[in-house]
Amino acid sequence: MHIITVGLNYRTAPVEVRELFALAEKELPEALQGLIETTSIMECVIVATCNRTELYAVVDRHQLCGHHIRSFMEKWFNMPRAQFTNHLYMYEDEKAIEHLFRVASGLDSMVIGETQILGQVKSAFLLAQSKKTTGTVFNMLFKQAITMAKRAHSETMIGEAAVSVSYAAVELGKQIFGRFNGKRVMIIGAGETGELAAKHLYANGADRVIVVNRTFERAAQLADKIGGVPCSMEEALHKLHDVDIVISSTGADGFVLNHQHVEKAMAGRKSRPMFMIDIAVPRDLDPAISNVENVFLYDIDDLEGIVESNLEQRRQEAAKIEVMIQEEKRLFDQWYKTLGVVPLIRALQTKAADIHEETMASMSNKLPDLEEHELKVIRKLTKSIVNQMLQDPILRIKEMAGEKKGDEAMDMFVKLFALEEELSQKENALSASRPSAAAQAKPVHTRVAAPALARP
Repeated sequence: MHIITVGLNYRTAPVEVRELFALAEKELPEALQGLIETTSIMECVIVATCNRTELYAVVDRHQLCGHHIRSFMEKWFNMPRAQFTNHLYMYEDEKAIEHLFRVASGLDSMVIGETQILGQVKSAFLLAQSKKTTGTVFNMLFKQAITMAKRAHSETMIGEAAVSVSYAAVELGKQIFGRFNGKRVMIIGAGETGELAAKHLYANGADRVIVVNRTFERAAQLADKIGGVPCSMEEALHKLHDVDIVISSTGADGFVLNHQHVEKAMAGRKSRPMFMIDIAVPRDLDPAISNVENVFLYDIDDLEGIVESNLEQRRQEAAKIEVMIQEEKRLFDQWYKTLGVVPLIRALQTKAADIHEETMASMSNKLPDLEEHELKVIRKLTKSIVNQMLQDPILRIKEMAGEKKGDEAMDMFVKLFALEEELSQKENALSASRPSAAAQAKPVHTRVAAPALARP
């Protein structure tokens, strides 16, 4: 087995490309089902945020897995691969594991050390788990990555300096307005990003914040929480001329504001400038808005590097997390290598138990005068002898499996204890118990007996 990551992010693809690969929350279950049914894929998780779309997979062979995953992307997003292949990256095995740890802990984010991505990775994993597209490997790997990321944020100071995307948006606005004293703000989208933006705006002197959401109840909840004014999307169009700053972050499929909306609003502003920033992917604000006079329109890609002064402290803390990641990689690799040992140990235990039962049956036939309690004592003592004899070989093969020539050690273990028949019977039993190919998505739970990860 191999672990593969294929994706694109803010480093490899501009926002106009990333938005073509955006996955709405309601689409993810169907996308997961389509991915798990793709050739060679045994387990999968999809992490989709405004800054990245990444497909994580456990595959039974890696030679063509990149091709199969790109084929899935081509069909799902209805786009010829020639148009997006140059924006993709692919990591295998150890590099894929390290990448997940870095993503979960915020080291791969546009704003280094941000914590929102941790919740997004956790949600992606829990969804995949609920849809049964994860198995033994990803259940362990993603839980370990999430736990490590939580520890990284609690044991380091990487989150101390405020450099969230929302903070960066406000910092960008300050370059135009200085402070926001007396400025009126419209936040479109009542999610976490909008809430953080509103808090930063108030802290920098904003006079009033209008909260807009497709669902008025959500707008009212956030407005009440931050001391703002709730507003429906329809009402927002009539109030647009009265605001100085618009920050939009929704999950809408299309533009929530277009060129005509803003042009009409600016007609009533008497040349007063309007600052607009689009944090959403896909974008909420029509790029043509930038052609309207006195409108300053920015998208999420304009935020990179805007808070460089605060990032240096985070980079120093990030170095500590990189050390943690290497240790977690080692621990996962050690655990993974033991997967190949499990069927060998079970085969040995099964063979020993069969021999023990045959011996006890033979003893009962040859010594028919033994009483029941005597047989119980003999059974207990002989079983103890068997278990003690197995203890050291089992411990040794677990240790040797994690070493450089672990595969050779396991092969020798099979030959020394003549376990070929037991392993063959077990595999046949597993094959017989599996449903037909047409009746299953993928046997994600039955192929855990794998060799150690191949080295890139």
